[in-house]
Amino acid sequence: MSHTDPSGAGPAPIDVPEAARWLAGRVLRTPVLRAPAIDRLAGARVLLKAENLQAGGSYKMRGGLYAVSRLAAAGHGGVVAQSTGNHAVAVALAARRFELAATVVLPVDAAATKVARARAAGARVVLAGTTVEERLAVARRVRDETGPPIVDAYDHPDVIAGQGSASLELIEEAERAGTPLDALVVPVGGGGGAAGACLAAAGRPIEVYGVEPHGCDSLARSLAAGRPVPVTPAPTIADGLRPTCVGELPFAILRTRLRGVVRVDDDEIAEAFRLLLLELKMLAEPSGAAGLAGALRLAAAGALGNDGARRRTVGVVLTGGNVEAELVARLAAAARIEEEVAAA
Repeated sequence: MSHTDPSGAGPAPIDVPEAARWLAGRVLRTPVLRAPAIDRLAGARVLLKAENLQAGGSYKMRGGLYAVSRLAAAGHGGVVAQSTGNHAVAVALAARRFELAATVVLPVDAAATKVARARAAGARVVLAGTTVEERLAVARRVRDETGPPIVDAYDHPDVIAGQGSASLELIEEAERAGTPLDALVVPVGGGGGAAGACLAAAGRPIEVYGVEPHGCDSLARSLAAGRPVPVTPAPTIADGLRPTCVGELPFAILRTRLRGVVRVDDDEIAEAFRLLLLELKMLAEPSGAAGLAGALRLAAAGALGNDGARRRTVGVVLTGGNVEAELVARLAAAARIEEEVAAA
């Protein structure tokens, strides 16, 4: 699989192992965690890759840093990015590391935490509309007026390769522990992380699943139609999983490699958030917790049980942890109420 390199260097292969080698020592090697209560709920061994602890608060740091490093090496003096938050933060941090100017375009309703992180990293933040088309129009105008290339959140080979390094680390760690993955579950926004996961799992008998919130299911609809299908994103607490349309490059990878897409609702995402908070003392943003919600839905459907010979092992990438304090308080309060009812 190749794509035009935005640096102008021609076709760029999407090489997840190469990205992982370059990123080693430059990003955090985040821990892989387990909780007995989560294993029991899933009826399987669940390995959780804690990318919510990554620099910048999400696994987007991997793709952002890898892509920006290659643009810096090609002589570019600046970069432009658009996203709902985490990719913009990652590109801003990467640009600061390589002393590049950065402009990031975020929606007008972006989480304040993510806007503040991007500004703190030194990026110029532009707020534009609520859809990816509106943000892309602004990003392209900035590129055309001032010259720096766009580091796309989804349709960029280096971003996909970098994001895939998180899944590759999880796959390799599970193999070293003697519990190789049977399934890998990754939340889906524009599809870059899921595409990277599929490439990381290539050549191994691992079923890769994507997870989308109900009403933000461009990938599921696109797979059914055989082409990228835009949606009008429904409201969801998973703000990072509501792009209008899956990226063309991720879709080209996912259409033949993904085992399936799991749709989850806000209640399931909130329950996964609370499980992570209570069982592992881990604070994941709802978009990151959606991966666990998807794994638990697969378990309820009987897709993750024993294979007749051994207990299955499921990997979940907790993609981010940039969550608003108000939302944490609301979801945590609901968890306390549930605990009190259970103890009564």
